[in-house]
Amino acid sequence: MRRILRILLPVCLVGAAPLALAACGDDSDSLPTNAVAKVGDVSITKSQFDHWMQVAATATAAQTGQSGDVAKVPDPPDFTQCVAARKKAAGKPEKGQPRTTDAQYREQCEQTYNQLRQTVMTFLITSQWIEQEAAERDITVTDKQVEKELEKLKKQQFQKESEYRDFLKSQGMTNEDVLFQQKLTMLRTKLQEQITKGKDKVTDAQIREYYDKNKQQFATPETRDVRIVLTKTEAKAEEAKQALESGESWKDVAKEYSIDDATKDTGGRLEGIAEGQQEEALDEAIFNAKKGELSGPVKTQFGWYVFEVEKITPAEQQSLEEAKETIKQILISEGQQKALTDFEESWRKQFTAETVCRADYEVAECRNAPKTETATTATGATTTGN
Repeated sequence: MRRILRILLPVCLVGAAPLALAACGDDSDSLPTNAVAKVGDVSITKSQFDHWMQVAATATAAQTGQSGDVAKVPDPPDFTQCVAARKKAAGKPEKGQPRTTDAQYREQCEQTYNQLRQTVMTFLITSQWIEQEAAERDITVTDKQVEKELEKLKKQQFQKESEYRDFLKSQGMTNEDVLFQQKLTMLRTKLQEQITKGKDKVTDAQIREYYDKNKQQFATPETRDVRIVLTKTEAKAEEAKQALESGESWKDVAKEYSIDDATKDTGGRLEGIAEGQQEEALDEAIFNAKKGELSGPVKTQFGWYVFEVEKITPAEQQSLEEAKETIKQILISEGQQKALTDFEESWRKQFTAETVCRADYEVAECRNAPKTETATTATGATTTGN
């Protein structure tokens, strides 16, 4: 199924997502009655939360091939409607299979609700963080720019406008929802560009230092092309060797004597072998042998080998000049990533201190949330894409 956007991913720039451990203080009494959270002076309303919960529930159900009542937001605290919908969707169990109990369905509903709540609250809060940070930096995108970018995405992924409308319906979204997510993506991109501006400057001294410390990274080891015959016994290996010495071809000898299924039908040929890739005894023998010299038998844990080195490709070391552009791009990438990571740390700390959530809506991004520890996540989560 086409995906014009990834629904409700956290709108972080880089870095880590905190994991809840133990509860601390609660200062949610200062929230307006219709708010589930507040970032600075901006409230996140219960109606916003409810809307995006339904979007998330619908999208999740669509991804798992479900629909109807199963796509509705689970109804806490008893989850009566959710349990009934899941029982109906499941139908009668196959003969001999255990029946899922109401308690098990309720546990599933509660787990689903908690996951949706976590995702939606994180999305709504970090969306505010993005918008407020962009405003502080005078970063803007116009409605016209957002609409233009969305039209471009639609043309790439939908042949007809009706297909796009069907997509919205299947995800429980409105066009305004998509525009909102597209705006966040564009703001986030501009933020990243501003944060990493000037981080593409790399000196020749930095390039040389990286090269000197990582020379092996720009080296190609010696490789050898060999012909082998593997036999179960030393006597069979000697027979194979004598046949080769008498002028029989590798193709015929390998086919008659070798027990190595990977090479017996190709004349025993192994190409591009680097040191350390074969069983220790064979590896040592191959890289001590002279080109064109029939060698063996060599005993290994797999049997007895007779071999001949056909070609030796010498090791190569890229010069500093040859590696210069590659190293430059590596250092630019590292510098930009460090800038984003450093920004993420201070950004998250600043906005967490400015975010308060109502009881039962707390997530790690709230200052009154449970204490946290950090777990590494994917860099640069997006809200739009394929």
